[in-house]
Amino acid sequence: MVNNRVKLNEALKFHGHLGPYLVLGILAGELALKRLRCKKYFGLEVKVWGANQKPKSCLIDGLQLETGATYGKGNIEKFNSKLIKINFVNKVNHKKISVRLKKDLIDILETTLTHKDSEVLAKRLYKTNPSEIFNIQA
Repeated sequence: MVNNRVKLNEALKFHGHLGPYLVLGILAGELALKRLRCKKYFGLEVKVWGANQKPKSCLIDGLQLETGATYGKGNIEKFNSKLIKINFVNKVNHKKISVRLKKDLIDILETTLTHKDSEVLAKRLYKTNPSEIFNIQA
């Protein structure tokens, strides 16, 4: 198991900077792998709505890093929407979960304007229980 510091350093190397949407993608992906009990890389399908433009699109990098789903393999797709929603499907047993950001979190994200504040929020989110920031439906 990768410790938290290593995982964030890997994300930083891949993405280029640390921000809240990157971390949210990592957390949502981790949640899906655990809840759906599927294998990283080929075991799940990911569909993302509302991550069309920066900084929201950074969510997709976090999802790819954590789940191993990639555009090259065709097991992650993005769609236009005003609200962020992520659907995960276990490709073996077809179990699904849907993840949305909680309203309180959306409000915080919308008022986080500077890069420094974004980095601080990202580190704080990484230590947060997913049930506190996501609405999760099975």
